[in-house]
Amino acid sequence: VLRRGTVYGSYVEWEDMRVLETATLQHHRSMNPCPLYDEFTGTLFLFFITVLGRTPEAYQIVTGQNVTRLCCVTSTDQGLSWSKARDLTQQVIGGAIKDWATFALGPGHGIQLRSGRLLVPAYSYHIDCKECFGQLCKTTPHSFTFYSDDHGRGWRFGEFIPNLQTGECQLVSVDEEDGSNVLYCNARSPLGFRVQALSTDDGAVFHGGQLVQRLVEPPHGCHGSVIGFPAPFVYVPATPQAPGSPLGGLACRLLSRQAHGGTLMQGDPAAPPNPAPFFQAPTWVLYPHPTSSMARVNMGVHLSTFPRDVESWTEPWVIYEGPSAYSDLAYMELPYEEASISGGPAIAFACLYENGTRSPYEQISFSMFTLYDVLQNIPLRATMARRDGGLPRRRKRGRRSCIIS
Repeated sequence: VLRRGTVYGSYVEWEDMRVLETATLQHHRSMNPCPLYDEFTGTLFLFFITVLGRTPEAYQIVTGQNVTRLCCVTSTDQGLSWSKARDLTQQVIGGAIKDWATFALGPGHGIQLRSGRLLVPAYSYHIDCKECFGQLCKTTPHSFTFYSDDHGRGWRFGEFIPNLQTGECQLVSVDEEDGSNVLYCNARSPLGFRVQALSTDDGAVFHGGQLVQRLVEPPHGCHGSVIGFPAPFVYVPATPQAPGSPLGGLACRLLSRQAHGGTLMQGDPAAPPNPAPFFQAPTWVLYPHPTSSMARVNMGVHLSTFPRDVESWTEPWVIYEGPSAYSDLAYMELPYEEASISGGPAIAFACLYENGTRSPYEQISFSMFTLYDVLQNIPLRATMARRDGGLPRRRKRGRRSCIIS
């Protein structure tokens, strides 16, 4: 199903829900939607998998009998109408599928790089051996990407994250201050914590994954979303900040260019209009996920100001207390100065997440909040507090949300 909405300031007006009647294959059920927008051509892709009949994922994993197909529909009018479904399995995966017990996408959203490359996050249960030690099939889950360099006319798949078990995942293109760029993957794992991995060739090959012990997983894991956005640039004095200061020393350390006893950052009237050529706005990453290691409860938002560092994640700002599960996050720039940090457009986020009072799957909620809200509520000083032996304080604030179930 599809529901379109129009943003009016801090409010979204939703249209009626519609069924995407073309997003299906006969005798298959459609799952794991992953939308992706090509800004160069104005084409909206909706990737998804289809699974034969009611065949469960567990059956495919145990037997190695893959009955999953890779499919896509497209729209050139912002989702008003959609093409017929294309089965891309043979064209994209080909003979390699014999080594995959099953596979799936995202779920959530794909991304486009500055080069134009389109990326769809995915994972596969690779068949390590059949009939091993009395078992029918031994498999290991690995995250990877599907990618296209010709605006969706042709697709390839990259190499698996090589070492740790990884599953459902999402991607962020991360810019760093020195002008470099890496592709960041954050993946679900059965190992008790999230796994992150980096690619320096835009997703064709990933380096070894790392456990992110600041981001816990509930039993059996849970999907989480990641979104990247340019770090805000504001003026931060060199003198120590008051305890309530939203950015504090963390932003100063990451974004500093010293001048006149303070730190000049983009958005400050005194800052030179053209920064040094080697300097670019670094990418920060936001990540919503259930915050408990015991159950899928308490949807929280974590922030990383230096994503390649597994220790850079903050403690969470809990936006929903109670059962909650899968989520997806989007980044927006609102064309007004309210709640803006630098005086320009306000950076805002829209979050869809499953939740309920007794079960995480009772409804889907939509929450919208600004970067200002995040910085006011998230414990940015968590890293420093832990090093000093103290515990970070959690602050609770109201949230803007509406039910769209």
